[in-house]
Amino acid sequence: MGALDEGHYDVELGNGVNIGGCVELGFEEEPETLAIEEAVRVLLQGLGEDFDREGLKKTPLRVAKSLREGTRGYKLKVKDIVSGALFPEAGLESRAGHAGGTGGLVIVRDLDLFSYCESCLLPFQVKCHVGYVPSGQRVVGLSKLSRVAEVFAKRLQYPQRLADEICAALQHGFRPTGVAVILQCSHIHFPNFESALFDPTHKGWVKTLVKSGSGVFDNEMTDIWSDFLSLLRFRGINVEDVHSRVLDEESWCPSHTCCKIGPSDSAMVSSVNSILCSLGEDPLRKELIGTPARFVKWLMNFKNSKLDLKLNGYVSLNSNDEHLCSELNLSFWSQCEHHLLPFHGVVHIGFYSSNGFNPVRKSLLQSIVHFYGFKLQVQERLTRQIAETVSSFLGEDVMVVVEASHTCMISRGIEKFGSSTATIAVLGRFSTDPSARAKFLQFIPNAFPSQG
Repeated sequence: MGALDEGHYDVELGNGVNIGGCVELGFEEEPETLAIEEAVRVLLQGLGEDFDREGLKKTPLRVAKSLREGTRGYKLKVKDIVSGALFPEAGLESRAGHAGGTGGLVIVRDLDLFSYCESCLLPFQVKCHVGYVPSGQRVVGLSKLSRVAEVFAKRLQYPQRLADEICAALQHGFRPTGVAVILQCSHIHFPNFESALFDPTHKGWVKTLVKSGSGVFDNEMTDIWSDFLSLLRFRGINVEDVHSRVLDEESWCPSHTCCKIGPSDSAMVSSVNSILCSLGEDPLRKELIGTPARFVKWLMNFKNSKLDLKLNGYVSLNSNDEHLCSELNLSFWSQCEHHLLPFHGVVHIGFYSSNGFNPVRKSLLQSIVHFYGFKLQVQERLTRQIAETVSSFLGEDVMVVVEASHTCMISRGIEKFGSSTATIAVLGRFSTDPSARAKFLQFIPNAFPSQG
């Protein structure tokens, strides 16, 4: 652990101090944290769960930390970030021509951000690109552009408003000649159990691009916009796809179509209202009125039904042969029981067969994956449960690999797009034969489809 011994490290994490210093000591005793914890316990009860069971005991606190960290932008002020970050830079303003920092365009690209969708309370990913034209022979520290963007990303948001707020804050913060902002936003489209089973064409992500401009960027047809967009083409941005104030919330957030508001558990809805208040939001704000009911509808996908998986008519196969078979890229969707945030990915299953062909339908294996996916889960348990179940009819020689993208990890932790987690379960000969494991692992595609 270097200069920080492990014991001290554990104590600091237990007291709510993270490495970035975003959560202060005493966080767990603050009224807002306690209120969110109590609300989460009500939600867990509504799901038929025992919040005192191992794995869920600390979930209320983890959720409180996640939500408060993800919405800390309400307590941050742009002027505190920008003040002291302006630097003099003499240059070409009195002559013909332009140069970055002295009247020409300055661009910071590929800022990775995460924000919480105000319609469903799920995090969405943002790739942010900011450009500005300096004025008064002053430039701003480039890191401040990222920090200002994060102030507004760390709130309940909607893409176009997020772009507008970043743009306006930078314009008012250091008075450049103009500011341009483009956001590439990706929102997870989480299916319900039925659509996951019966809609093989389900798209896992809703994506959009929005832009906002001020000053010399007010007019979208100016040459300065063309320069900005031309430089972003290298980032795979199609200029024709950029929306300007035409995106509505219903087409952006999938919850408006897949979580139609209807009868909901009133205690659970009240708990979500309580969470919104604890985050500093107004549940009666127009954009938030339907949010608690939509969140509860989505959360009920993972209700503990206590149903058993029945595999009538299937018998275990004799696998005393060398025909290695595989079923790859079985999609799954699940909910992290530690943070109540979604994770999703693919499952790969390897086994031995007497004739070299899969003796069961792919649809059966997919049903098993969904059965264990649509629960409060952890990836390690999900992997083991799938392996143990399929071994009951595929034979004892089974290997399962699960690759997943975790919203809880990337929105709270490393905040890096494309990160993923892999877990492995091995039974029978796969547990003792490295060559069998290696052979199956060669079947798995190199590219993990982290965004559908």
